[in-house]
Amino acid sequence: MKLIQTMAVPLALCGALLAQEPPATTPGTRGGQTQAVKVLSPEVHADGRVTFRLLAPKALEVLLQGNWEGGRGAAMAKDASGVWSFTTAALQPELWAYTFSVDGVRTLDPGNYNVARDGVGFMNTVLVLGERSSVFQPQRVPHGAMTAMWAPSSQMKTARRMFVYTPPGYEGGSTRYPVLYLLHGSGGDEDAWPTMGIANVIMDNLIAQGKSRPMIVVMPNAYWNELASLDLAGPRTAPPPGVGSGAGTASYEPNEKDIVGDLIPFVEKHFRTLAGRENRALAGLSMGSGITMNVAVKRLDVFASIGLMSSGGLRDPAAGMAAIQKLNPEFLANPAATAKRLRLLFFSCGTEDPRVDGMAKVAQELNSRKIPVVWKAYPGEHEWKVWRHSLADMAPLLFR
Repeated sequence: MKLIQTMAVPLALCGALLAQEPPATTPGTRGGQTQAVKVLSPEVHADGRVTFRLLAPKALEVLLQGNWEGGRGAAMAKDASGVWSFTTAALQPELWAYTFSVDGVRTLDPGNYNVARDGVGFMNTVLVLGERSSVFQPQRVPHGAMTAMWAPSSQMKTARRMFVYTPPGYEGGSTRYPVLYLLHGSGGDEDAWPTMGIANVIMDNLIAQGKSRPMIVVMPNAYWNELASLDLAGPRTAPPPGVGSGAGTASYEPNEKDIVGDLIPFVEKHFRTLAGRENRALAGLSMGSGITMNVAVKRLDVFASIGLMSSGGLRDPAAGMAAIQKLNPEFLANPAATAKRLRLLFFSCGTEDPRVDGMAKVAQELNSRKIPVVWKAYPGEHEWKVWRHSLADMAPLLFR
């Protein structure tokens, strides 16, 4: 029997958002009236349908904006009590995101305390639980720790904030672990993978099921010129200043210095890590995949495993192959040696992402040259539901 339920997206430090009563004011009342009607939203039904509700008696139009097929701009209906509602068709097991549009104003669901931030955007989440999405549900298993850390930056000449996941049993133990360095995309920050990616929940479940080797996961702010998401004074540039779209150029040198020169030495000094390139992986999504390619492909002396999720740098197959050649001429010139040095080369993308065809062709070309690539495509666009599944599939392949 398929179980279905809503889920609180874990925050990096506290593990889960705290439940609280809906606020006293109601969106759409044009005056902040006290909410007199109890509203259940979202309500997940046994067959996978989800009903969303919002009390907004003075609103003229309320739309549901969900990231499932048919979920964008779905018109909600108002009843006599002023409650707007909409029931979806049966949704696939997944962690879905949504907001409301109340007379054109983006609005969160006051009945749902599951709120996540993706860069400057806020949204509610709801989990439709099934076999495919069970890895996203907190389980009664041993749990690792998610810790906020400040690592020194020689470029910023001060400490920069990151999150570090340590596996269950790390505290009080003596075991050493391999390390995955995991980068977010443009507009994100060090809070992206802990919150939107629920990396700690995914890792806890994979480790408990014996699917993944226990590992440390380091999630830094990929904007090497930012101290922390907490101190953001203005809009981010995309990509970070000095980072161009061209692979193999000097514009990525600050990222290399930040990751290889500062971050890795700090992590290996302060955590029980396994030494050597075989025990290090670098992976990232979107902008983070560009940084990953420009650092890891160039520095196979540092990383033996590479993960590229939704990579714009591989959107044009010819340009992507040329970039790899420029970054590391030996990568393509001596494929047998490259295959021997790589423990994992992982590509993933959403099936509706314009990058998908280019990535698939580059993966096919590398495989034809006997450089093994694990290629995964998931339903979706350029979005977190693709990247969460990417992590869930990549992590079990690392450090085997």
